[in-house]
Amino acid sequence: MKSNLLLLVAAVVVVALSFLMDSLDPYFARMIIMAGVNITLAVSLNLINGFTGQFSLGHAGFMAIGAYLSAIVSTYMLSHGWDATGLGATLVLILGLLVGGSFAALGGLAVGIPTLRLRGDYLAIATLGFNEIIRVVIQNVDFRIDGVSYVGGARGFSVTQLSDFISVFLVAAIAVWLVENLVNSTYGRGFLAVRDDEVAAEAMGVNTTKFKVQAFVIGAFFAGVAGGLYSHFNNYLSPNDFTFLKSIDIVVMVILGGMGSTIGVIIAAIVLTALPEFLREFASYRMIIYSLLLIILMIARPQGLLGPEVVRTLLKRKKHKPAAPIT
Repeated sequence: MKSNLLLLVAAVVVVALSFLMDSLDPYFARMIIMAGVNITLAVSLNLINGFTGQFSLGHAGFMAIGAYLSAIVSTYMLSHGWDATGLGATLVLILGLLVGGSFAALGGLAVGIPTLRLRGDYLAIATLGFNEIIRVVIQNVDFRIDGVSYVGGARGFSVTQLSDFISVFLVAAIAVWLVENLVNSTYGRGFLAVRDDEVAAEAMGVNTTKFKVQAFVIGAFFAGVAGGLYSHFNNYLSPNDFTFLKSIDIVVMVILGGMGSTIGVIIAAIVLTALPEFLREFASYRMIIYSLLLIILMIARPQGLLGPEVVRTLLKRKKHKPAAPIT
């Protein structure tokens, strides 16, 4: 019920903002769309780090797979007569996103099966290594479509703009709805059991490796789709867009918002998308600011600014609001 209400509110906000996008300054319009991409990234990582209790530092690698594969698919289709406007562009974008997300999910499966028996810092190091492997491979591989080179490693990749405000926030809404319904379902309790006590969950017969792999596959799929949306909005891809610093940015969103809190993660994604833009004059100190925020947060509120218990408390107070005295 709560997830359906959240989706309804999100839909109303998206529809309202869609009417204002044409009148907005392009700078702020771009910031809003990038916030939508980051919401999808943060919510998908929250399934892995927040709800399942793992610690992945490779989300930018999944994003890179989706970005490049979807860009290759759309470039191939557009070069073979598909219309770049209207319904044709929508179909090209959808197919590109599905291919990119599917290959990212396969990447999540390839990482998950051999590494998810690892825990804590060992898992973080393994996923960080995967992130760097993907980036280096992309940087050194030259893909050709019909004899024409489109991906030249460090030279980058020019992509036709196909994604817009509606497509970005539609995907974000789907990601939020799916993750919320999954973790609040009877089946989804397995993810929470892995997070709360993996040893006890194993003792009760829960296949913890299966749930961790599933979390990685689902999270990687949406990271790949978010990468596809990013590539088709940004018009240009570079391997430097997907360094481990991008993974850290997404992790910061999850930790700052509160691991396991969907609402908190959404708010953190929006805030941390806008913050560097307002602090552009101090861009070289961004990581220092992020580090200080994390240190202060870990000392003052280890559960995040809007951890799950904060949301439950607010909902409980609203539900049990005392009646007004009779006069």
